[in-house]
Amino acid sequence: MKIIVHGGFFSESHTNHETKVAKQEALKRIASESFDYLKTHTAVETVVFAVSLLEDDELFNAGIGSQIQSDGKIRMSASLMNGTTQKMSGVINIEEVKNPIQVAEKLMEVDDRILGGEGAKNFARQNGFEVFSTEIPQRREEYLAKKASTGTGTVGCVALDTNGELAVATSTGGKGFEIPGRISDSATVAGNYANEHCAVSCTGVGEDIVSGAVATKIVTRVTDGFSISEAFQKTFDELKPYDGFAGAIAIDKKGTIYHQDSHPSMVFASFDGENFEVFQ
Repeated sequence: MKIIVHGGFFSESHTNHETKVAKQEALKRIASESFDYLKTHTAVETVVFAVSLLEDDELFNAGIGSQIQSDGKIRMSASLMNGTTQKMSGVINIEEVKNPIQVAEKLMEVDDRILGGEGAKNFARQNGFEVFSTEIPQRREEYLAKKASTGTGTVGCVALDTNGELAVATSTGGKGFEIPGRISDSATVAGNYANEHCAVSCTGVGEDIVSGAVATKIVTRVTDGFSISEAFQKTFDELKPYDGFAGAIAIDKKGTIYHQDSHPSMVFASFDGENFEVFQ
């Protein structure tokens, strides 16, 4: 069993050393709790569990910590992918739910598995997700001062379970002050992708990640015989011509945990049952 989580880029916080330490400790705690959960649950269930914990922590730009868009509203996106079944589900620009990743999980049960806007919100209400205001004072202050982040805030988790199955989940509160209707990478195969060989979650500037088809390229290259490090290196090299801003976490079917970013420093924590690796 292996697990790795990320909390976006530290630079998106515009904050101090104290917040950096708080994020490190939060990610370490979430990785540990999620690994314990993985002992008795599937990879799919575990990535939803882990991302829900990240959405519940206002330190991170997802769920209750989400950024505010240019019209003053919060819209979130999230997706989930099962590496074994190759099913992906997600919500795009959903409003007034606490945990978008749990709505994405519920969508796994239906044929129309990726919904946006009002359709996503209506589906959530019909399936028992209550109205929840995700706004916190810090985000409102940033909005009023027009000091939104640079679009590098996302959370994600990749897990490998006892049956050797992989899954990935990714969630975001957006880049802040964006045009309403903008679609991030988080609910696309560029930002969140898995098959039986590898699973990848991305963070960074959504437009750059989509342009580079980052998650899909890494997984495809591993599937075609690249080592996970080779797949990352080639994919990140292809971001260089346009100075693409991206970070990614991954696990392959052999249990190799890997991460890389083009513009340090992505905040992450991984745990394999014995050893932690945490962004320093």
